[in-house]
Amino acid sequence: MDSINVFKLKELLDTDQIKLIDVREDEEINICNISGSLHIPMGLIPEKAHDLNKELTYAVMCHSGVRSLYASEYLKKSGFTVFNVEGGIDSWAVNIDTECKRY
Repeated sequence: MDSINVFKLKELLDTDQIKLIDVREDEEINICNISGSLHIPMGLIPEKAHDLNKELTYAVMCHSGVRSLYASEYLKKSGFTVFNVEGGIDSWAVNIDTECKRY
């Protein structure tokens, strides 16, 4: 599975070259999230994948990168261009947005 770190993710988001999918649960999203991301809980990925555009490139994020890895693998097998975000929102909070609350 292809992956990217949060520094590359920020660069790609800032230049509109990637769309972020956050697969965390509602309770987690309420703690900290990245504006503009698509919130699709991991368990709903198979049901919601048809709503995604296969012409776009996606990054998938969770808390630490494990759940997003599974979701990324599913999406890649379904024909999407996708990257797993290493370290997830926790790495984002440490390295990019220190205002983002860690949990």
